[in-house]
Amino acid sequence: MPRYALLVALMILFTGPLPAAERPSFLFIPIDDLNHWVGHLGRHPQTKTPNIDRLAKMGVSFTKAYCTAPACNPSRASLMSGLRPTSTGCYDNGQNWRPGISEDLLLNTVLSKNGYRVYGAGKIYHGAGDRGGLFDDYFAGKGGNRKGRPDAKDNGVGGISFAPLACADEDMPDHAVVSWCIEKMNEKSDRPFFIAAGLVKPHMPFSVPKKWFDMFPLDQIQLPPHLPDDLADVPPAGVKMAKPEGDHARIVASGRWKEAVQAYLATIAFCDHQVGRLLDAWEKSPRRDSTIICLWSDHGWSLGEKSHWRKFALWEEPTRTVHIWKVPGLTPADARCDRPVDYSSIYPTTLALAGIPIPSHADGKDVSSLLRDPASAWSHPALTTHGRGNHAVRSEDWRYIRYANGDEELYHDAKDPLEYVNLATKPEFAAKKAELAAFLPKSEKPDLPRGRGGEEGEGETPVRKKGKKKAK
Repeated sequence: MPRYALLVALMILFTGPLPAAERPSFLFIPIDDLNHWVGHLGRHPQTKTPNIDRLAKMGVSFTKAYCTAPACNPSRASLMSGLRPTSTGCYDNGQNWRPGISEDLLLNTVLSKNGYRVYGAGKIYHGAGDRGGLFDDYFAGKGGNRKGRPDAKDNGVGGISFAPLACADEDMPDHAVVSWCIEKMNEKSDRPFFIAAGLVKPHMPFSVPKKWFDMFPLDQIQLPPHLPDDLADVPPAGVKMAKPEGDHARIVASGRWKEAVQAYLATIAFCDHQVGRLLDAWEKSPRRDSTIICLWSDHGWSLGEKSHWRKFALWEEPTRTVHIWKVPGLTPADARCDRPVDYSSIYPTTLALAGIPIPSHADGKDVSSLLRDPASAWSHPALTTHGRGNHAVRSEDWRYIRYANGDEELYHDAKDPLEYVNLATKPEFAAKKAELAAFLPKSEKPDLPRGRGGEEGEGETPVRKKGKKKAK
């Protein structure tokens, strides 16, 4: 067994911190607004993601991975702190997470204090300018979310913005972020690195160079599954989250639903290309054999399922994510794990694999046992929160939603993967509801202050605070 592989195997049983020189490096690939439309998950038949699928073949892909919150700010604050939204009070995009989370607890800060070279680029927290915690160096990226002139005069429908761009890949901010991270990957040092390459696309606007749109001819686009009356058995609180008279009504009236789907597929393909650039560089990098790769998207995205668009809801589409780990010497190749996990697991798992003791504040569970054996026993469902009092519990076969006003939904996802039939009102499922309700939070922090915590776009508030920049 290679020396590093032996070290990784021992990390799972390790009882004290490893010396910095013996620790693995980490390549984190956070992706913004990417739902489960990737090839190996099979949710949309037309998606083209050869590089994300290539990474899945290298390690373990979680087929039932879920965000802790279906919005950028609370999802990322939770993931990077190890604290659920209910432990911090950060529930939505308009809030400032800092009063609820000490920056000393953040993952990048803990790694920095344990000997890592910590580098960040692009969107890691809720905006490229939101540099939470300690970094040795940070690259916010160049330019805005668009480059070049759209080829179409109309850039979308209402708040759903999309159009091809008349520019090259090299003009896009994500390209510069990846190039910067590749440089850091090839730096010479005796210290391991933690590199977070935060890709903004496919966040809206769904606008990338036109060549990516050309991969998906408009006359061949398949819409996502949708029932016109799907909200008929959804309680009022769920219908309020869906907002069917908003984005969806406007998209349908415009006749441009297929254009929006085409644009999202094109933007995913562009994102996948950037992931491929990172993987190509990793394969040639000096620390290739001692680098752990963790890819995650901050939440899902709906494109008309349940007459809902965007994230901001508790069903499968806005909460299910893409999540892949490759750990040298630990993860089997081309493995799928069907156990439900949520993103509270990433913080403790990263520290466990680094040989760093997991702080007591961490809410989530270390999934190292699932990385070693994806079929091993697991008794923890995934928990997602959207706004104080609104929660979804996702087990391997079921989804239970309880809203702040007491409204409920229950779906047997094993038999009803599109969540068409709400079983919550049927007496024969009372025991199943009670079983899943036992995993709901026992307490919830009040909402944090509003006014800082978003990035430009989707009605979110721009971040201005740069935070701590360097740790030397």
